[in-house]
Amino acid sequence: MKTETEIYERGLEEYPKAGIFFGNLLMLLWIALGTIGCWFLYPLAAWIYLAFAIIMIGIVLRKLLCTNCYYYNKWCCMGWGKLSALLFKKGNIEKFNTSIGQKLAPVTYGILTLMPLILIIISLIQKFTPPKIIILLLLLLVSFYSGTVSRKKTCAKCKMRLMCAGSAIKNS
Repeated sequence: MKTETEIYERGLEEYPKAGIFFGNLLMLLWIALGTIGCWFLYPLAAWIYLAFAIIMIGIVLRKLLCTNCYYYNKWCCMGWGKLSALLFKKGNIEKFNTSIGQKLAPVTYGILTLMPLILIIISLIQKFTPPKIIILLLLLLVSFYSGTVSRKKTCAKCKMRLMCAGSAIKNS
């Protein structure tokens, strides 16, 4: 991770709205599948998972990351720069790469991926049912696509990729 502020000049000024729509649809699907996966074992866990996802993705990370991002009040790959501008005042791009959000984001997404996977597997051990297998497979597919293919495509075009610890594109 670079310590200075360095913008990737060839990055997109704003992302296409079709990609933003698809990315958000995928995010909603991921959270819905995770919530269902948690529900199989324990409904209260599903409600906790859903609340955690909404609070962390919709509010906390928007405050900690997006307010200091180049895309604040712009259409980033998920449209969250616009959301952040509706909720919070602009931060300082110089603080982006040292923000606690840089450390909190992978932990948050790790919890949102692993928690339902673990709970589905435990529920499968307790009682095998085809819907559990279907949700497990869909969750794995969506998680894999989001964490690899989608991230690489969006990070490749991002103005923040040179300073972002979460960038899927390694710069030399």
